[in-house]
Amino acid sequence: MAEALRLAQVAYDEGEIPVGAVVVIGERIIGKGYNQTEKLNDVTAHAEMIAITAASDHLGSKYLQDCTLYVTLEPCVMCAGALYWTQMKRVVLGAMDEKRGFSKLGKGILHPKTKLSSGILAAESQELLVKFFRQLRT
Repeated sequence: MAEALRLAQVAYDEGEIPVGAVVVIGERIIGKGYNQTEKLNDVTAHAEMIAITAASDHLGSKYLQDCTLYVTLEPCVMCAGALYWTQMKRVVLGAMDEKRGFSKLGKGILHPKTKLSSGILAAESQELLVKFFRQLRT
């Protein structure tokens, strides 16, 4: 999760909503991403989507059943849907997204075998988000 938080800081430094994500298999990071929707002018360029694509490319497979996604902010419905199709083994969340997070629809949006954990480095993730949006409004 520390690497995901570092990537969120990269997004912040680039003027993007500060979200970072990594996909891990065993102890090895095989996919990394941070929000790049502004930079790429692409509403689908979320940290999770970029990390999933990198991991799938690395493994040569669309399925990530043996992988864990660490992400600093609860995924949106689009990203949760992508996680469903990858059959991700585990998803570890930092901060919860009260407005746009997938959990409003229930855990059922993730694959039935996906394990979900939350609250890892949540305060640090939330702090970066609050700082970003506070600066945006001033």
